[in-house]
Amino acid sequence: MSCFLTNSSLGKKLVMSVTGCFLVLFILFHMSMNITLLFSPEAYNMVCEFLGANWYALVGTVILVAGIAIHFIYALMLTVDNYRARGKQRYAVTVKEKGVEWASKNMLLLGWIIIGGLALHLIHFWSKMQLVEIMGSHYFTPEIDGTATVINPANGALLVAYTFSKWYNVLIYILWLAALWFHLTHGVWSMFQSVGWANDTWYPRLKCIAKIVATLVLLGFAVVLILMYLNSGDIIAQMSHWVPEA
Repeated sequence: MSCFLTNSSLGKKLVMSVTGCFLVLFILFHMSMNITLLFSPEAYNMVCEFLGANWYALVGTVILVAGIAIHFIYALMLTVDNYRARGKQRYAVTVKEKGVEWASKNMLLLGWIIIGGLALHLIHFWSKMQLVEIMGSHYFTPEIDGTATVINPANGALLVAYTFSKWYNVLIYILWLAALWFHLTHGVWSMFQSVGWANDTWYPRLKCIAKIVATLVLLGFAVVLILMYLNSGDIIAQMSHWVPEA
């Protein structure tokens, strides 16, 4: 079984499909969690507190990291396989293949952009929330409007508002979401195709579903970014003195 998953093209695509499905579900969960912030910063903080450095959150984090790593490693393996299979023919391609979309030809490039955005996301949020608790601290102190402000790691609402009060962070994240949109428009339908769940009837339907899912993800996250930027001052003032319930 292990040889099938590591040596065969079909096996590698199967692993990509399973890990890709898991990551899409996580993205949808994360988007839903972020949307909570638009209705109630306090409710958002309750979720952040629940998903702190508790054992179940740490287990989930490890599983998520493993899923991302496996997905990316297998993407590299498939890219190398395709590169070797084409051989010198890759230099002879001078026209665009009919029916092949840009995203499908640049999945690895999009993947690198997404990994870069993920690293930035970890710096902005994970390192100031769960990591702070893991290290045994209960506060971090960023500068907000030139003043050092003590923030509890569970105060995600304040951290999000502070981060996206800066226009350049909003722009970077929107560009990251655009790369994610292209990645999902191809990845969502191809993961069904890889496990044999696509035919002449369902192929166009799955491509449509993929674009719907990708667009929901893009809009769901982008709305939070933009509204946080527009209302960051109010949320910072509202949540600056918030403390978690005992």
